[in-house]
Amino acid sequence: MRLGEMQDWPLRVTRLVDHAEREHADGEIVTAWADGSITRTTWGTVARDARKMAQALERLGIKPGDRIATLAMNHEHHLIAWYGAVGMGGILHTINPRLFDDQLEYIANHAEDRVLLYDRAFTPIVERMKPKWKTIEQYICFDPAEDETGFREWIDAEDGNYEWVDGDERAPLGLCYTSGTTGNPKGVLYEHRSTMLHTLAQLSPDIMGLSKQAVVLPIVPMFHANAWGVPWAGAATGAKLVLSADYRPERMCQLFRDEKVTHSAGVPTVWLTMIEHVERTGETFPDLKQVTIGGSAAPRAMIRWLRDRGVAVGHAWGMTETSPIGTCGAPPSGWDQMGDEEQVEYIARQGRVPFGVELRIVDDEDNVLPRDGKSSGRLQCRGPWVIKRYFKAEEDAADADGWFDTGDVAVLHPDGTMQITDRSKDVIKSGGEWISSIELENAAVGHPAVAEAAAIGIPHPKWDERPLLCVVRANGNDVSEAEIRDHLRKHVASWWMPDAIEFVDELPHTATGKLSKLQLREQFRDYRFSNAEEMVGRD
Repeated sequence: MRLGEMQDWPLRVTRLVDHAEREHADGEIVTAWADGSITRTTWGTVARDARKMAQALERLGIKPGDRIATLAMNHEHHLIAWYGAVGMGGILHTINPRLFDDQLEYIANHAEDRVLLYDRAFTPIVERMKPKWKTIEQYICFDPAEDETGFREWIDAEDGNYEWVDGDERAPLGLCYTSGTTGNPKGVLYEHRSTMLHTLAQLSPDIMGLSKQAVVLPIVPMFHANAWGVPWAGAATGAKLVLSADYRPERMCQLFRDEKVTHSAGVPTVWLTMIEHVERTGETFPDLKQVTIGGSAAPRAMIRWLRDRGVAVGHAWGMTETSPIGTCGAPPSGWDQMGDEEQVEYIARQGRVPFGVELRIVDDEDNVLPRDGKSSGRLQCRGPWVIKRYFKAEEDAADADGWFDTGDVAVLHPDGTMQITDRSKDVIKSGGEWISSIELENAAVGHPAVAEAAAIGIPHPKWDERPLLCVVRANGNDVSEAEIRDHLRKHVASWWMPDAIEFVDELPHTATGKLSKLQLREQFRDYRFSNAEEMVGRD
């Protein structure tokens, strides 16, 4: 006889939107459309419309486990589609419209998508790719022209009297392909349970700190690693969501002011453009309290700039394979006793893990290295929202003990904070030592006349590799190489100094807004330092 028992309450994502409908039905969802118009709906209406969409999908013959793709930016229809696709037991596949055609062809066919919902702005992509997509049977436009039938008419043909498909909490619900790998993209298959646990962790004060009072504007697309989980977390708290397809800084600043945005999230590139815009125009965002920065390392100058305006910075690390949150920075105990520079240095690290994630660093022989703040090694992680095996792969991506190799090089500090020093493929190997391209770039961006910088290793006959620093000048100024070198000498070791600095009009970025070192290395593959040969034989 059992002494007692707790209820078996499967962790299914549909419970999030049920909760939002029941407890936060009037919670507002604002969409700033690409044409400049604004529409408003509520969590209650989103839940009802998601049920209509689930009915409409079943009417098309879609079954649980089928893949339903979206090619869309952030808006209320896309949000409805997330819950509608998952609610009927489907697997939501968010496609990145910024990918190359061969990647778009591969991932849709590999996923075996049956339905595609897309934004009218991406019609040229859809028409171009239709002959190459072999499994997509139905195409539905989220925002068609006035004389065309689209998403709204499609779901409004249903009555919304629908019960969500139930099932195992470990059933899949989402599919997202990585875009930063060589070769074909790899699919990460998210589960109901993993997503629910990730959502609960995300709500904690040390991660995004969302609540009913929060007004959240994610400057991260819904096709990029689940928009960092914001659409799920928003339903859990009933937070007001502000969704926009237009990321121009003037548009963002206007939305920040008009909608009284308190929380935002985005990659450093986004914040660099915002900072430049604010510095040029004098605009403000008086209600903004907290931003989460991830995707790549946030420069210290950026952290200081936001802090000076009363905005707390949560410096995060994660990847598609970690759903995506792996760590996030938050004030530790004794924060008020730390000096300003000490606080900036602390936030410049990628933060601590939430409960549910474990980290370690290992050397090339897989020996576990100490958490001493000095030892640098390959970063590995494990946890209930970390990948075990890629979609349709024959072998696990994690080892027998669950450790997944992230491809990052990091240091773990005694206080539990983690600091990315580089991607393993981007670290510059010079004379048997490692130079962190990230630290070199962040130091360069600390100069007020530098808008963006990227460091790559160039082959060297004596040192194996030496750094080349590519710099984008800010606001059309004419800062010189000598001035940048004088600035760098204050922040990096002398042997880290770049052997050359090249000024460029722009730097290449990946489809998710990160610096593309792969493209940069290809661009400079024949580059050689002018003094390299004469260095051979010198001590």
